[in-house]
Amino acid sequence: MNYKDYYKILGVSKDADKATIKKAYRKLAAKYHPDKNPGDKEAEERFKAVNEANQVLSDDQKRKKYEELGANWEAYQNTGYDPTQFQRSRSKGGQTFHFEGDPADFFGGGGSGFSDFFEMFFGGGGTRAQDKFGDATNGRRRASTMKGRDIEAEMEITFEQAYLGGMRSFELNGQKMRIKIKPGAYDGLQLKIKGKGQPGINGGANGDLYIRFRLLPHPTFERRADDLIIEKEVDLYTAVLGGKINLPTLNGSLSINIPQGSNSGKMLRLKGKGMPIYGASGHGDLIVKLMVVLPKNLSEEEVRLFEKLRQIRKA
Repeated sequence: MNYKDYYKILGVSKDADKATIKKAYRKLAAKYHPDKNPGDKEAEERFKAVNEANQVLSDDQKRKKYEELGANWEAYQNTGYDPTQFQRSRSKGGQTFHFEGDPADFFGGGGSGFSDFFEMFFGGGGTRAQDKFGDATNGRRRASTMKGRDIEAEMEITFEQAYLGGMRSFELNGQKMRIKIKPGAYDGLQLKIKGKGQPGINGGANGDLYIRFRLLPHPTFERRADDLIIEKEVDLYTAVLGGKINLPTLNGSLSINIPQGSNSGKMLRLKGKGMPIYGASGHGDLIVKLMVVLPKNLSEEEVRLFEKLRQIRKA
């Protein structure tokens, strides 16, 4: 198995902070996003690799484990040390199962969407959960009835899933389950599935399963509470003279009016065009940050006209 250099994949240094990693990820995710490269298998693989690298480097615990792995990789290769034992030896115990999302959801089809390297060292399936949980009783016998331990799981969802809602299927300890995602679901939202935790002891009730959503970054949109933020490039002429432009949203596109004399950095707020408000009616707002793009490679005629405009402005 080859070592995955996640820093190289994102094009960042090993001491890069989270902001640098996020910026690099968003740039590459936008470049290789399947919506921009339909049918391009190479772009699809690059997108998956970029997503995988971001999963590890943007998470403090995963990044620490990854760096420990890098320091011990040569020893692992030379000794044939079981990498699953490496994973468990770094674990501090507990009852948290990290159910990672499936990048293949973008493309359809099965498979985890992550490389063998990621699956081996960071998990991603029900068997890892079973290994990590072990026996809820830890070998102890109790005469009294006890409720089984609760399980906490983390499920990754895309912006589109958070916006539209829907059903998600997953497997835990060999048991298939489905969970409903309501429109407006947000990062850190926790749902309870009663009786799907560890089995009870001596006839006690089963524990419960708590699923916490983790909202994946989007290459185009940023979320702040129920508002969505997007940066949109506009040409100089539209910024100066005003006009209409098309703007992508999470459920299609819309036409917006650019006011005359708009500067780069100007914010436009579109009421009710943001994320659905979880558990309530209505939507947040869509905030558009304008980025004015200056023309390049001007023709002689364009230069002459700009000079004329400059003289008019000076008059």
